[in-house]
Amino acid sequence: MGSEGAVVEPVEPRIAVAVVTMGNRPAEVDALLESVAKQDLAPARIVIVGNGCRLPEFAHRLSLPGEVTTVDVDENLGCPGGRNVALARLREFGDTDVVVELDDDGLLVDADVLRRVRDLYAADPRLGIVGFRIADEQGETQRRHVPRVGASDPMRGGYVTGFLGGGHALSMRMLAETGDWPAEFFFAHEETDLAWRAADAGWRILYAPELLLRHPKTSPARHAIYHRVTARNRVWLARRRLPLALVPVHLGVWTLLTLLRTRSLAGLRAWCGGFIEGVREPAGERRPMRWRTVWRLTRLGRPPVV
Repeated sequence: MGSEGAVVEPVEPRIAVAVVTMGNRPAEVDALLESVAKQDLAPARIVIVGNGCRLPEFAHRLSLPGEVTTVDVDENLGCPGGRNVALARLREFGDTDVVVELDDDGLLVDADVLRRVRDLYAADPRLGIVGFRIADEQGETQRRHVPRVGASDPMRGGYVTGFLGGGHALSMRMLAETGDWPAEFFFAHEETDLAWRAADAGWRILYAPELLLRHPKTSPARHAIYHRVTARNRVWLARRRLPLALVPVHLGVWTLLTLLRTRSLAGLRAWCGGFIEGVREPAGERRPMRWRTVWRLTRLGRPPVV
């Protein structure tokens, strides 16, 4: 028989897992990798990046599925820079369609997370990003981990305008179109930069609360550089991604929110220094989103000024 009328079965996306660690959480990384090994869908490949550290041979110590690759980086490149190292290595292998990136102190509680991720991408060719629900050991999700204005019900899924960096999945095809993580951000707001580029290119961002990453309850302010880089990166984000008319609106809203929320005088000084740095220093490539993307984000519940 000829090939006319033949039904082409959809190809299931190949899943990889990427973890970036500074080498200071060996027990947590082992627990995370063990939770990956218990998944009912084995990843085709696992890449572990030592961000400014030398990694042990995980594959020899743990029973991990798929191919395991470790990459040692001499200096700490920050979270987005470390993830870019993992993405570059995955592209060298060329056998990944979707990468699941997990914080090194997270844990996959359920055994079907990777299979659910595969099924979501198989069902939607324009799905770019899937955000996981992040909850602590008591099952509580912090307000800042709910990707909606007002931090509404963390169990309500659907299409959103952003995602959580602690646990998520990215389409490699999307990244080929939008570009990788903004490594120069080092820490803070890198997820928003990537999400806005994805949305502007027509990719969908899905918050899937059934995909759970257990993660210790923390405050971003625990990082010494938090206030400075948060302000600097906020300015860079606006300069890079927003139409000119929205840049002062966005920064004005966030300045007001910062003044209302910040209780530390030292933190406020650091924030002001970072804001000035963001204005003075080059922000990188300016690729502002289209106005139709602004409207799309607004219809999804979060205009890019809040």
